[in-house]
Amino acid sequence: MEITIRRATPDDAEDIARIFDTPRALRGTLQVPYTSVEFRRRRMSEVDDTLYPLAAVVDGEVVGQLTLHGITRPRRKHAAGLGMAVRDDMQGQGVGTALMQACVDLADNWLNIHRLELDVFVDNEPAIRLYHKFGFVTEGRLVDYGFRDGEYVDVFVMGRLRPAQTRDSSLVGSNL
Repeated sequence: MEITIRRATPDDAEDIARIFDTPRALRGTLQVPYTSVEFRRRRMSEVDDTLYPLAAVVDGEVVGQLTLHGITRPRRKHAAGLGMAVRDDMQGQGVGTALMQACVDLADNWLNIHRLELDVFVDNEPAIRLYHKFGFVTEGRLVDYGFRDGEYVDVFVMGRLRPAQTRDSSLVGSNL
C-alpha cells in the first residue's frame, strides 16, 4: 500500500469528515460526532500561516489527517502542537507513522520548531506507542480533561524536543 502525504485542502472535507465518522478515530480526539462537511470545509478554508494541515492519501482517498499548529505567543514561538486522526479501517497500517514522519520532518527541518507537544487520552495505547516511537515523552497527566462517552477522561501531556544537531566541525572557520 502506498501512502502519500500532502497538504490538506478544503476539497478534502468529505474524506476528513468520513475519518471522524469512524468510532475509534472520533473516540481518540476531542472532536464531536455529526459535524457537517460544510463546517470542515469552512474551517479548512480559514487556515492561517501558523497551521499546517497534512493529509494521508491512499488510492486517491484521504484516510488520515494531522494538523501541526505553531504557537504564536512571543515566548512560545519555538513550540508547536499537533492533533491527528486515522480512519478506523486504516489504523495499524502505517498511516499514522507516515503522518508523524512528515510532521517531524516539517517541524525539525523546515520550521525550526524546537518543541512538539500534544495531548492523548490515557487509554489510547496505540497512539501513545506511536508518539513514543517518534521521541515523545509523557510529561504529565491532566485529570478529567475531556468529556467522552458520557464521562470525563484523563489525558497525558506529551512533548518532544528536537534532537541536538551536530555541525561538521571541519567547516567551522572555513571560507565555504
